[in-house]
Amino acid sequence: MEKHSLKIKKSARYFVSGTPGPSIKKVWFICHGYGHLGNYFLRKFEELNDSTTLFVSCEGLSRFYVSGFSGRVGASWMTKEDRTEDIEDYIGYLNAVYDKIMNMQTTPVHITAFGFSQGTATICRWLEAGSHRVDQLVVWAGGIPDDIDLVVKRDRFNSFRKVLVVGTQDEFIKETEITSLCNRLDNDGIKKEVIRFEGKHELHEETLRQLLVI
Repeated sequence: MEKHSLKIKKSARYFVSGTPGPSIKKVWFICHGYGHLGNYFLRKFEELNDSTTLFVSCEGLSRFYVSGFSGRVGASWMTKEDRTEDIEDYIGYLNAVYDKIMNMQTTPVHITAFGFSQGTATICRWLEAGSHRVDQLVVWAGGIPDDIDLVVKRDRFNSFRKVLVVGTQDEFIKETEITSLCNRLDNDGIKKEVIRFEGKHELHEETLRQLLVI
């Protein structure tokens, strides 16, 4: 048996809160976690919108029923199966979303790349692969993939602010993992900030508001 693959056209959606224009000062490109959908995840950010921020919620290219064969639907960025091709696909998708949004924005803006849980690996691989300008990377309840060579990409990753955010009771992230990631960044010469909040594997409104201040 031989494996074959080919490129096809595919419809991919994203969701936006806000309207591009001169009143927009900040643009956030958001990657959700495993099993989320872009539209529902965006609701967490809409409550923070003060008309100066454009929130762009991107969505994993693979959707599935979260439990059984019907009911709630979620999305995933990738699995271990054909991971290289899936990574290439979502990088191309994120490039296209970024270009479309920024082509509509005619005034200077502060750009945040935000990843939650599974979406942290997605947003980091996107930044590693390209040169699109961002001013801030938020890695929330997740990490930076081990296969990213931060020494080689040091200049790229030090060209924007990096903030690691994790809840003090996060049930999916061990303290040893947080320590290991911080040590890795320090050893590789990558500047970072760490924010802890009282909570679990979730978004935290007060911390989000803090990150919106530029």
